[in-house]
This record gives sequence, C-alpha cells and structure tokens, in this order.
Amino acid sequence: MRRLVFSVSGLALALVVFTVNAVPPGTNAEIRERLKPFGTVKRSLSKETEPSVAAAPVVVQMEKVSLSEGSEHEVKMLNSGPGGSMIFEPAVIKVSVGDTVHFKATDLAHNSASIAGMIPDGADSWAGQLSQDISVTLDKEGVYVYQCDPHVVMAMVGVIQVGDPVNMSEIEEAAQNMKASFAMNTQRLEQYLSAL
Repeated sequence: MRRLVFSVSGLALALVVFTVNAVPPGTNAEIRERLKPFGTVKRSLSKETEPSVAAAPVVVQMEKVSLSEGSEHEVKMLNSGPGGSMIFEPAVIKVSVGDTVHFKATDLAHNSASIAGMIPDGADSWAGQLSQDISVTLDKEGVYVYQCDPHVVMAMVGVIQVGDPVNMSEIEEAAQNMKASFAMNTQRLEQYLSAL
C-alpha cells in the first residue's frame, strides 16, 4: 500500500493505492486507455497538509428489487448518493432479456466494466472509457456484476439480473473472493446480491 498526497488549489487530497484482484476485461493497453488521467493535479511539497479524516461506514438496508419497466434503463455513475460514496444508481436492477442499460457518466472519473467470471457464460463483456457514457444490451439470462475500474477498491460495483438468476451460486462464490479486495464497503456486494 502506498499513500500519495496532492494539493489542488490549496486543498490536500490523499490517495491510497491498494493492489486489487478484480480483473477488468481487455488487454493492458485497452485498460490503460480507459484509465488515462482526466485533468492534472499538483503535488504538495508539505507534509503538514496531509488529511487525517476517517470515513464512517455506511450501512444501507436493501429491499428486494422488482423488474424494471420498459426496455431501456439508466444507471448513473456517481461520487456519492443515498447508498454512500462511489456508487452506481441504481446499484441493483432487474431487467428482461434483450433490454439495454445506459451507464451515464454523471460524475467524472468513472466507468462501467463487466468483471471476468461474474457474468453469465457466453455473455458479452463490456468496458467503458473513463468519464464516458456506455450502453450495453444484455442478451443472456443471468446475473451480471460490474465495476468502476479506478474505484473497485472502494466497492464501486453494481448488479444486474437479466431474466432468471441462473448463475447465482457462481456469482455468490466469486463475490466472497472479491470482497477481500475491498478497502471499504466490504459488505456492499453481498447486500446488493441479497436484493435480487
């Protein structure tokens, strides 16, 4: 783990870098292109500006979700919302086979990418660019788990059920393994899956 401190217009920001085991789709070059920096930051030379704020965990009780109406659905990529920080809104959605989900880059520096091994067998994976909208048509029945590549360590994940949850046991097992890579919101993915 490394800790870097940056100053942006006099405001100190700390960035903690963790090693994460969640593998987004694509080659290393494609992943680098999606995650290329947006804007610039200025490094602080003073250690006195280092923040010492501890974040309190956010616990949200999830109600069971019902089938979303229509064939077009929108999911926002947000820095914060009713479900906490670094979230997709809605975080859990049920749709029909053949429906399209539009991921909207409402806040900057987010993307949506399916997680290898956490989508139905034979389903197409996706990986959006940082700070860009992406639309995905879901043609295979089952549960899909996706992430924001730069914020997966903060458990910025989402769940889509398409038709029946035919792969739920595989998803629950993979979720247990993925949980160890979250630095915060460690129960988030389990909560989301329990809402299906």
